[in-house]
Amino acid sequence: PKILGQKGLNKIWILVASTQVPLPLLQGWVMFVAVTAWFLSVVFLCVFLFGYANRIAVNWNQTDFLFHGVTFVFYFGAFLLQAATTSLHYFPRKFNSTTQEKLLADHEYNISIAASIFAFATAVCYGCSTALALRRWRL
Repeated sequence: PKILGQKGLNKIWILVASTQVPLPLLQGWVMFVAVTAWFLSVVFLCVFLFGYANRIAVNWNQTDFLFHGVTFVFYFGAFLLQAATTSLHYFPRKFNSTTQEKLLADHEYNISIAASIFAFATAVCYGCSTALALRRWRL
C-alpha cells in the first residue's frame, strides 16, 4: 500500500505527547488514531517487504482501499477533536476560587495548532490515497 501520511502522523502524536493534555478524552483519541495508523502502516510495509503478500490469498487492492478509507475517517475525526481542543485556548481552568489559568498555555496552544494542521494534512493524504486505492481496486 501507499503510505502517504507516514511523516505527518509521526508529527501529530509527537506534538500531542509534548503537551500536558488538558482534555484526555479528546486528545487520547488523537493519540490512539496516530499510533494505531503508524503501527498498521508498518505491518503492511513489512508484509510487502518480506514477500508475505504473495503467500496470503487476500485481495490486496481491496485491503488497501479499506485500510486507507478507515484511516481517513479516523484521522478526520482526530483532526476535528484536536481542532476543538485548540479552540478552547481561552477557556479558563479554575484551580481554586482565587486563581484562574487558561486551559492551554501559550506554548501548548501553538503546539496544538501545529498538531491540528498536521492532522488535517495527514487526513488529506489518506483521503487521496483512498481515492487512488479505489481507482486501482475498481480498474
